[in-house]
Amino acid sequence: MTDVNPHGHNQPAFAKFLGIKITEITLDRVRAELPVRDDLKNRFGIMHGGAILALADNCGGTAASANLKDGQTTTTLESKTNFFAAIPMGDVALAECTALHKGRTTMVWQTRITRNDGRLCAIVTQTQMVLEATK
Repeated sequence: MTDVNPHGHNQPAFAKFLGIKITEITLDRVRAELPVRDDLKNRFGIMHGGAILALADNCGGTAASANLKDGQTTTTLESKTNFFAAIPMGDVALAECTALHKGRTTMVWQTRITRNDGRLCAIVTQTQMVLEATK
């Protein structure tokens, strides 16, 4: 989409390190996936909650970045996560991040994390602050 800021397509090294694959970027939605690997599991053999939150945070940052004007940057101001179901080893965490609010100084994004069988595993709501370039 031509209106998407190119910064939305630039993924940070941390996202690449985790193995996050962005599958769609528009001005109002980002979709991504993250396979559950051995190095992303918790002590009980399911996907670590921190990995789920990192996936959602990256999606929110990507979505906010896609909406920035030239000279702007963004940072996560607040994030809240509700966990509903585990994502087992070998499955894939599927993220869909949609806009709840896109204002001049803040944006609010909600990311729904599901697994391959469609079960809702987590909802993450985050506020991204829009920062203006310093002169």
